[in-house]
Amino acid sequence: MFPPNAYILCTSPRSGSTLLCKLLKDTGLAGNPKSYFHKPDVSEWCSYLSLPPKAQHSTAEHVRETFAAAVAQGRDGGPLFGLRLQRHSFSFFMDQLAFLYPGSSSDAERLEAAFGSIRFIHLTREDKAAQAVSFVKAEQTGLWHKAPDGTELERLSPPSPPAYDAGALGEAYHRFTAFDRDWTAWFKRESIKPIKITYSELEADPPATLARVLEALCLDPEAAKGITPGTAKLADKTSAEWTLRLKADMERAQARPVSPLSKSR
Repeated sequence: MFPPNAYILCTSPRSGSTLLCKLLKDTGLAGNPKSYFHKPDVSEWCSYLSLPPKAQHSTAEHVRETFAAAVAQGRDGGPLFGLRLQRHSFSFFMDQLAFLYPGSSSDAERLEAAFGSIRFIHLTREDKAAQAVSFVKAEQTGLWHKAPDGTELERLSPPSPPAYDAGALGEAYHRFTAFDRDWTAWFKRESIKPIKITYSELEADPPATLARVLEALCLDPEAAKGITPGTAKLADKTSAEWTLRLKADMERAQARPVSPLSKSR
């Protein structure tokens, strides 16, 4: 197996990607993987990459400069580029690649044209109810990540108490389920065999999971030794109660009979 030029962490929110990205960066071998193309807006990409603002309508040169800046930051001074790609950012991201490489016949070809040879990592969270709870609770409280010592790493809004919202939780459950389904279908279409990582195995043994990823990237798995998680779990008693309640809600919804009128629509 030859060493890749880049790796892409294909995932969705609240799947443990921040933890894995920090572990990879801390090895000093795997670049600095981040969501460089997070929002569906090239101007937002520029802001995140600390690039000067551009004209309202992007040109090929502008988008190419943005990609080059992301690669430079994602390499972090090394040869390997790391990228976290959330599924909700995927379509717009691929649209920009199609804009840059109109002659390529597939998504995989466009990605290789932009980044060179790539290893793909598919990070999923099997418990979709817990994932939905984690997301909605973070949105409500404003706190997205904290350090092992309890200090806040990422807060997007002022503190607010969480409240069970069946509608928001159900919508998040179905959205995250669809994200996993879409990733799987895309891998199959593009003939990609990703490195598969689950939230549960990452949570249970971060160093072992990190070592497995490093080995798949043709990096020294011994570099995982001594690397400790840079984030702490936000799940608490409320999270556990909400997860059980949401699962019960989802079971009731699935068991509910569909009326003939609904079937005919």
